[in-house]
Amino acid sequence: MSLKVQMVFGTRPEAIKMAPLARVLKHWPGVELFVCSTGQHREMLRQVLAAFELGVDEDLDLMTQGQTLNGLAQQLLLRLDASYARVQPDIVLVHGDTTTSFVAALAAFHRQIAIGHVEAGLRTGNLRAPWPEEANRTLTGVLADLHFAPTDKARDNLLREGRAPADIEVTGNTVIDALLWMRDHLRSSGWQPAADSPLAALAAEQRLVLITGHRRENFGQGFEQICQALAELAGRYPEVQFVYPVHLNPQVQGPVRGLLGGLANVHLVAPQGYPHFVWLMDRAYLILTDSGGVQEEAPALGKPLLVLREVTERPSVLEGGTVRLVGTDPARIVAQTARLLDDAEAYRAMNRVFSPYGDGHASEKIAQRLLRWAATAKTE
Repeated sequence: MSLKVQMVFGTRPEAIKMAPLARVLKHWPGVELFVCSTGQHREMLRQVLAAFELGVDEDLDLMTQGQTLNGLAQQLLLRLDASYARVQPDIVLVHGDTTTSFVAALAAFHRQIAIGHVEAGLRTGNLRAPWPEEANRTLTGVLADLHFAPTDKARDNLLREGRAPADIEVTGNTVIDALLWMRDHLRSSGWQPAADSPLAALAAEQRLVLITGHRRENFGQGFEQICQALAELAGRYPEVQFVYPVHLNPQVQGPVRGLLGGLANVHLVAPQGYPHFVWLMDRAYLILTDSGGVQEEAPALGKPLLVLREVTERPSVLEGGTVRLVGTDPARIVAQTARLLDDAEAYRAMNRVFSPYGDGHASEKIAQRLLRWAATAKTE
């Protein structure tokens, strides 16, 4: 029995989380994999795929300057429709909560192609928080035939929405597969940033606070407040290195460089390749982020994490006591960060591994479920 799978992704986080699954499916007996990139984060995608020794079979190359979400969705729908017509997959795999994922699922639905949703069932219960991600993942869940849920809580969300139990598989999250593979590879090889990398200048003996931020919900005032807090922290702790790989979006670049540029112990660096970013997380003393993926990665590495959002669709990470929601209020960010930098006991309480999102073998579980589905679907 053969199964033709078309995998669709467009952003760097999607690529990171789909890469370990692509590596597994490429070598899984009976599976033919076709990888399609929509090209949203082209340069960053290229770095991720190179790190995992992968390539793409088709690049839709659809991003344009100043493109709106509706403009992106329009182009996605047209070009993916044509791609599906050429490839004729048995099933399309999409990931998570991006506009690419939802529109790729919609285009497949229109062609009566089965849809598998990786990282399914995450919910906040508020379609506007985070925006537009909560709507994207909820709508994708309505269309999907197979739901690969990272946790029991995610499965329960899907069951409450009426999804059939037989269509849900709890697998863990593929981001943990990617993270643990890369961390172990870096450690075993003794990998270090190249001499011309800005990361090579970081002092090994100084504590490092890693920051990431890119969510649309924080555009404008949210990012300004985050940067105000970081500037205050940098002044209060001159011996601490604050490292911020700055997303390329102008709405992130503007406030970050305007408010943090020129501070001696704040290192504003370009978005880092996946090996570099895993090295940074492994090296960090603590992490501040608004990223969904980092909420899963940091606890798995035992790193205390402060989440720069008011709500999270990953409530499981809060149960271990290693993650706290701090929002974008400057006073709150400063107080919680200072507590971890000043109070050794408070730090130790959060400095431990907690990984509710799997054991690093989610990709194999997804592949096995796909083959079981194919065996049933092709005999009906």
